[in-house]
Amino acid sequence: MMPPAAPRAIWLLVRLRLLRLLNLGGSVYGRKPKAGKSRAATGGKRRGRWILPVVMALLMTVAFINMSRSILLNLHCELAPVTACADQAKSFEAQAVAATELAGAHFSAELMRGLTLHVTLLWLVSLLVPLGSRELAHTDWDLEWLVTLPLPRTTLLWARVLERTVTNATGMLMLWPACIVIAWYAGLRWWAVPAATLAALTLLAPSAMARTLVDTGLRLSMPPSQLRNLQAAISVAAMPLIYLTISLSLPGRGIALGWAAAFPAWTLWTPPGLVVQWLDGTPWSAALLAAEVLALLVAGVALLGRQLGQGVVASSTREAGRRQTAAAPPRVLPGTPLQRRELRLLARDRNFLVQSLLIPIIVIGSQLFFTGGLRDMTQLGSEPKLLASIAFGLGSYVLVLSAFQTINTEGQALWMLYTFPHTLERMLREKATLWAVLALAYPVAVYVAGIATGARVDGHLLLTMAQVALGIPIFALIAVALGVWACDPLAQEVHTRVRPTYIYLYMMLASLYGYGLYTDAWPHRLAVVVLLAALALALWQKARDELPFLLDPTAAPPRQVAAADGMMAAVAFFAVQAIAFFALHDGAGPPALSDMTMAFAIAGAITYALARLVYWRAGTAGVPRLSQGGTLPALGWGIACALPAIAAGLAWMQGLRQAGVAVPVIADGHIGWLIALASIAAPLFEEFIFRGLIFNGLRRSLRLLPALAASAAVFAVIHPPLAMLPVFVLGVCTGLAFERSKGLLAAIVTHALYNGAMLAVQL
Repeated sequence: MMPPAAPRAIWLLVRLRLLRLLNLGGSVYGRKPKAGKSRAATGGKRRGRWILPVVMALLMTVAFINMSRSILLNLHCELAPVTACADQAKSFEAQAVAATELAGAHFSAELMRGLTLHVTLLWLVSLLVPLGSRELAHTDWDLEWLVTLPLPRTTLLWARVLERTVTNATGMLMLWPACIVIAWYAGLRWWAVPAATLAALTLLAPSAMARTLVDTGLRLSMPPSQLRNLQAAISVAAMPLIYLTISLSLPGRGIALGWAAAFPAWTLWTPPGLVVQWLDGTPWSAALLAAEVLALLVAGVALLGRQLGQGVVASSTREAGRRQTAAAPPRVLPGTPLQRRELRLLARDRNFLVQSLLIPIIVIGSQLFFTGGLRDMTQLGSEPKLLASIAFGLGSYVLVLSAFQTINTEGQALWMLYTFPHTLERMLREKATLWAVLALAYPVAVYVAGIATGARVDGHLLLTMAQVALGIPIFALIAVALGVWACDPLAQEVHTRVRPTYIYLYMMLASLYGYGLYTDAWPHRLAVVVLLAALALALWQKARDELPFLLDPTAAPPRQVAAADGMMAAVAFFAVQAIAFFALHDGAGPPALSDMTMAFAIAGAITYALARLVYWRAGTAGVPRLSQGGTLPALGWGIACALPAIAAGLAWMQGLRQAGVAVPVIADGHIGWLIALASIAAPLFEEFIFRGLIFNGLRRSLRLLPALAASAAVFAVIHPPLAMLPVFVLGVCTGLAFERSKGLLAAIVTHALYNGAMLAVQL
C-alpha cells in the first residue's frame, strides 16, 4: 500500500488531533458517543457538565470582545491627533464619542500603531501560555512516534504546525475577539466574523511555528528537571503580558498607553501590523501578510529539519539531570503527618511551588503596576478598600492554584489515600486547613505593609481584616470541593485532568466576595459572607458524596437531596420572580402589590414543579413531604414553634418603636394581596426551598444546631436589613418544626402564623 500524498497526510494528522481533542472533551464533559457498529463501552458517570462549559465559553467570549472594544476606543481617545473625547467627563461618554468618530473613517496612524501593540501582546500571550503548559515538561513526546510513520519529515512538520494552529484555544480566545472588534469598527460589520477568523488563524500559524521551534530545541538539549523549571518561568512571564494588555483599556492610567504612543512605525510591517492594516481596508496588505507568514513558515520548517537531523531522542531527555547527593536529615515540620507530607512535596516540586506561591504575587503585582491601581506604597495606607482587595485577591489566587489542585496533585497515586486509617473527607479537610493557613500569610503581609505605610487602625479597617480572614478559609473549602468535581487524576492526558470551567466559576465567586469587601452597605457585606459560607458547606457536602466513587469511572453516588439543590433552587426562584415581575409590571408608576404577589407565586410554583420533576426523574431520596406522621402532630409542632418566633418578632418591633424607627407596610389599599403574599405564598414556597431543601440537605452533614443556624442565616440575609434578626429566629423555629415533624406542614404553619401576627400588629 502506497503512503498517502503530502496534503492528504497532513489532513489526516490534523484530523486525528482534532478528533482526539473532541474525544477528550467528551470524556471531560460527559458527551455521549454516537451509536455505531463497535461494542458499547463501559458506561460512565452521568453528569450534565456540558452546560457550565458552554455558559462560561459564551461569557468569556463576550468579556474579551467588550475588553477589546474598550481598548480600541480608549486608544483612539488617547492617541488620535484630533478627537472630542477629552471634552467628556466620563469614560463611557468618551467611548461613545470615539465610536461616532470612527464610524465610516479609516484609523489614524497613531491608532494603527496602538492596535499593533495590542495585537502583538495578544500574539505573545498565544505563544507563551501554550508553551508554558505542562506538556513541555511531560516525558512523553508524540513526535517520537510520529516520525515512525512512512511519511517524509517535512510533511510531519507541516502537519505539526497546522494542527497547533487550529487547536490553540488560548490564542483563538485572545486574538479572535480583538480582530472582530477591529474589523467591526473598520466598517466590515457582520463580515467582521469571517475576516477576524481568517486573521486570527493567520497570526496563529507563526505562533505555532515559534512554539514548535522552541519546544523541539528545548527537548533535545535540556533534561526534564530543567524543562520543569523553564516551564514555570515561562508561565510566570506570560502573566504580566495579559495585564499589560488589559491596561490599554484604562483611560489615562498605566504605562501601556505611553508605550502605545511611542510604538515605532516599522511594526506596521510585521504580521500583527499587517493584520491591522488589512482589517482597516488596505488591500495590498493581505498579499504582503500572506507572503511574510509563508516565508516564516518555510524558514521555520527548514530550521526544524536541521534540529531533527540527528533524530528526536536526545541523550539527556530521559535522565534526571541532577547529581545524587547525600540525603539531609528530614526537618521537623508543623502540622499533622498528612500536612507535613504536603509541605515536603511542595518543597520538592519547584514548578508547583512557583505556580502556587509566586504566580499570585506576579499576577496581582502586574495588575496593579500596569493598570496604575497602585501608584506607590503609601496608597495602601490611604485606601482601606484597595488594601482589602489586594489582601483577599492574593489569598484567593493562592488557593485556586493550590487547594483547587488537591485531588489532582495525587495523580495516579490517589488510591493510596484510601488505604490510610482516616476517611478521605478528613484528609481533604486537613489539606484545606493547610492551604488556608499558607494563603492567610499573604493577607497578613499586605495588612502589615498597609499599616506600616500609614493605614489608620480603626473599626472599619478591623472589620475588613476580619472579613478577609473569614473569606480565606471559606474559599479554601470551596476550592477543595470544586477540585473534587473539576479534577480527574486518573486521566492519561495531563492537560485534561483539570476542567477549566470550574476555575472560572471559582474566580466568579471570588469576585462576588470582592464586591462584599468594596461595598459600604453592611447588609450587603453580611449577605455575601453568609451566602458564600453556605455555598461552601453545600459544595463540600456534594464533594463528600462523590469521594467514595472517585476511583470508579462508572459508579456515582446515590441521588439524595443536598443543600446545593436548595441554593440552586433559591437562585432560580429569584431569577424567575424577576422575569415574571417585569412581564407583569407595565413600567408606569411604582410596583403594584398584586404584581409582586403574582410574580412571587409564579416563581414559587415553577421552582417547585421543576425541582419535583428533576427529583422524580432521578429517583432522589430524601425529598421533603408535606406531612409525615399525621396532620394533627404537625399542626401542634407548627403552633408550638410559632410562639417563640412571634414573641421575638413583637419584641423586635417594640424595640424599633422605642428607637423611633418606623417600619413601613406597603398595602396600597389591597390588604387581600398582602395577606396572600405574606401568609400563603411565602410560607408555601419559601419553606420548600429553605427548610425542605437547604436545611434538609445540611442536616445530612451537620448536627442540628449548626444546620439550623446556617439555613436560618441564609433565610435572614435575603430579607430587608431591619427584619434580619427576627427572621433569623423565625428560620430557627421553622427548622425546628420541620425537624420534629419530619414534614413541611409544621414549618409552613409556623411561618404563616408568624407573618400573620406581624402583619396584624403593623396594620
